[in-house]
Amino acid sequence: MTTLYGIKNCDTIKKARKWLEEQAIPYQFHDFKTDGLSHELLSEFVSKSDWQILLNKRSTTFRNLSDEIKENLTDDVMFNAVLEQPTLLKRPLLSLDNTIHIGFKKEQYQELFA
Repeated sequence: MTTLYGIKNCDTIKKARKWLEEQAIPYQFHDFKTDGLSHELLSEFVSKSDWQILLNKRSTTFRNLSDEIKENLTDDVMFNAVLEQPTLLKRPLLSLDNTIHIGFKKEQYQELFA
C-alpha cells in the first residue's frame, strides 16, 4: 500500500494528493498533526534515508529551533527534535515498495507509478 506522510494544510501535500487522486492511485494519508509520529515510524524513515535529506532546514520550525540544537545536529538530537516537531521533516514523504521518496514533483511521481 502506498502511504503519503505530511500535514494536510501543506501546499506540496495538496499537490501530491491531487495528483494521486487524478491518476486514480490508491493511497493512505498519514497526517503528522492528527495521526502523530511514532518512534518506530521515524526510525523507519531514518533507516531508508539520510538525516541531511529528511530534515527541512529551510522550514520555519527549523529556524525557530534553539541555537544549541542547531549547533549540535547529532542523530540523537535530531531524532528527538523531529519526534517533538514532525514539521521538521521535508514533505511529502511517500512510502512505496519499501522505499521513501521525499518531496513532490509531477515527473518523479509519473516515473514511480509508470
